[in-house]
Amino acid sequence: MDNIRALNEIINSSKYLVFLGGAGLSTESGIPDFRGKYGLYNKNDEIPAEMILSRTFFDRNKEIFYDFYLKNLVFENVLPNITHNKLVQLENKGILKAIITQNIDGLHEKAGSKNVYNLHGSIYQNHCMLCKRFYRSDEIDKSDIPRCSCGGIIKPDVTLYEEELNQDILEKAVENIKQADALIVAGNSLTVYPAAGLINYFKGKNLIIINKDIIPVNRPALVINEYLGDIFNKIKL
Repeated sequence: MDNIRALNEIINSSKYLVFLGGAGLSTESGIPDFRGKYGLYNKNDEIPAEMILSRTFFDRNKEIFYDFYLKNLVFENVLPNITHNKLVQLENKGILKAIITQNIDGLHEKAGSKNVYNLHGSIYQNHCMLCKRFYRSDEIDKSDIPRCSCGGIIKPDVTLYEEELNQDILEKAVENIKQADALIVAGNSLTVYPAAGLINYFKGKNLIIINKDIIPVNRPALVINEYLGDIFNKIKL
């Protein structure tokens, strides 16, 4: 039995499928990743991206932070790809129960998925640091440091280095993985914690790893080292 046939059988027989995705999903929509050969962390910039994306740097250098953030992390005109769209179909059929993602681009919601847990936040959600007022992405000034009507600085609801994940979202992600009979880990290098540790909560029968690069896994799994779009295009519902 080849991998595609095995994947289709697992998916279509699943009663509680959960999808855990990473940057590899968004790269197929044209959004650069972080750790890839041409990713943000491998650019020879004067200030490393990992430093800019820290809470300390944000607090001390907001102008540089927002310039980098808007140029490198905000892609509001990018469209969902075949994998995003296929996940919507799986959710509509009642097979897929939850999407857990490290991506902040909002493409799952743009595609139409409902039960999405954004572990690292979203570019579409922003709050004033002073009065806590919520701002949609299209409501903030993208030419300067965005400010609220109260005078406070508006911060995007994305998790920076040195910040904790939203504990409510993390707990719900864990609950869903614990209930899953099948878990798809896709476009995810499983190197960023605590998100990478979520796989340890999976007690179900079928673990599927889909990634163009080889990801070491210390438990039985269906491993497919190909591009996500090529694989999800072959999923038959």
